[in-house]
Order: sequence, then C-alpha cells, then structure tokens
Amino acid sequence: MIMDKKMKAVVLTEPTDADKVTLTEMEIPEVKPGWVLVKVRAFGLNHSEQILRLNEIRADYIQKPIIPGIECVGEIVDPSDSGFAVGQKVAALMGGMGRSFHGSYAEYALLPAHHVFETDTALSWEQMAAVPETWFTAWGSLFECLQLKAEDTLLVRGATCALGYAAIQIAKALRCKVIATTHRKNKLTLLHDADEAILDTGELAGTIHGVTKALELVGPKTLSDTLRTVEKGGIVCNTGVLGGVYTLNNFDPIKFIPNGVYLTGFFSNYPTQDIMQDIFRFIEDHEITPKIGAAYPFGRISEALYDMDHHKVNGKIVVTV
Repeated sequence: MIMDKKMKAVVLTEPTDADKVTLTEMEIPEVKPGWVLVKVRAFGLNHSEQILRLNEIRADYIQKPIIPGIECVGEIVDPSDSGFAVGQKVAALMGGMGRSFHGSYAEYALLPAHHVFETDTALSWEQMAAVPETWFTAWGSLFECLQLKAEDTLLVRGATCALGYAAIQIAKALRCKVIATTHRKNKLTLLHDADEAILDTGELAGTIHGVTKALELVGPKTLSDTLRTVEKGGIVCNTGVLGGVYTLNNFDPIKFIPNGVYLTGFFSNYPTQDIMQDIFRFIEDHEITPKIGAAYPFGRISEALYDMDHHKVNGKIVVTV
C-alpha cells in the first residue's frame, strides 16, 4: 500500500539542458484498466531520451508536460486487471513510454500492462536496470536480424556504447569471434572483451577479412563501407545512429548494396514476455554481469544526464530510485 500520495519526478515542457533538470513533486498516478502501477527501483539512460529532452519535445506528437524515460525495472504496486501480483518484479520498456505517456524518470510509473514483463532474476536492481532496452536491442539485432551463430565472425562497428558492450557479451557467450571498432584511440582498451579491437578511420573495407555478420551502430554515415567489409553471403544490421547521420539521401539499393550481401535493421519497439524471459535466462545461464558505466541516485539525475550529454561515462548509465 502507498502511504504517501505524492512522488518525485522529472517533468519536461520544453527543451532542457541537463543542468536545468530538477525533480518535481506531483500526484502518484491513479491506476486504470489495462495499466499497472510500478514502483520504480532503477532505470537506464538512453540516447533517445537525450534527443527528446534537447529537441524532440518541441514536436506536437509529444504529450506535454511529459515525464521522460523509455525503460525501468521495479515492483508492481497495483496490478489493476492485468494478472500481475502485488510485489512482482518486472521490467518495462518502449511502447510509447516517455513520449505518448509518462515514462520512468519518477518514483512511480503508470504503464500499459502489455509492455510490462515479469523478470525472474537474481540480478540486483542496478544490474537489472542495465538490461531492458539495451539488451533487447542487442538481442533482436543479433538473433532476429543477423541470425548469429557460433561459427560467425561478428563486426561491431561503434562498439564503445552500452549496446556495443552488450552485443559483445552475447556474441562471446556464443563463442563467436568478435571484431569491435571505435573511432577514438583512447577507447580501444575498453574493447578488451572482443577478440580484436580496431581503430575506425571510416574505411574498413579491404582492411579486415572473414566478417560474416556486422552490427552497424555508427549508422548511415559508415553503412556503405560496412556493407563492403562483410564477406559475400554476409548480413549487415543497421541498429544505431552514433554517427549523427540518420537517413540516406538518393538511396539506390542496386548500387548501394553489394551483390550477395544482405541489409536489415532493427527497431526496438516490440518487446515480448518470451524474449525478455529468454534474455534474463541467457544472462544467468552464461553467468554474465551486465556492464554498467556508472550509477547515480535519483537525487543526482541532473548530474547523470550531464555526464551522458558530455560523454563522461563509458557504457550504460543507471539511476537508482
């Protein structure tokens, strides 16, 4: 039972720099059919939330005021008509969180039951918070899109990000050979889990060989080169846009995609209970510790966002509530 009717949350109405983010006191949302009330224990920070906070919030399709946050882990406080039980440990992600309705930068979150998933895991709240969006995206990219197998050689381009680290952990657990890249020389040592760490000059084609699958996290900026780097019969999955280029102008698939190479992409808006269950089981079966770059208490959310904006943390930033 909730004794207090108030909660603290980050509430945005306009573009807001990290150092201007504050906690606001507001009413705990009332539960309604089809939705569940979750006591947020921790959440991860994501690049898409930064885009929302600094620019996208201007868009008419964003509900304002809005509590941002596209993922969280926590406990069911009020299950409504969902079939969940009070106190049940859950993870939630996507489905409009932090854009169409209030998200996870809060002590409590009212979330649609179909995007809340039971999580049977021994991981701590902090470790759990590093998983939902990051690992779901890595999992879908590697298995649904790249059809990754143990015999593959995987190229992770733009690997020094939370998604890159997760992809490397998954691939190495499968015993794949992993080649990982970064365009910053001082970050090469961060890729020690990969079999080979390469400084990315922007032109990899012809310099590495034997790549059968490639996870493109830099995005359209280097996609053409990545397509020419994989072997014939190889698959490239474009999942990230770290390069800051979001679309391909005058895209001609006949000339752009080399003969015998396959291009796909992963959009992480459709998690399911089965997939989330598979991810947490995989983590435990392979005794993997999800990588956390830094963890901050909720009262220091402004500092956490500032450090994300200024690239001060290598890997996933987690906020504990």
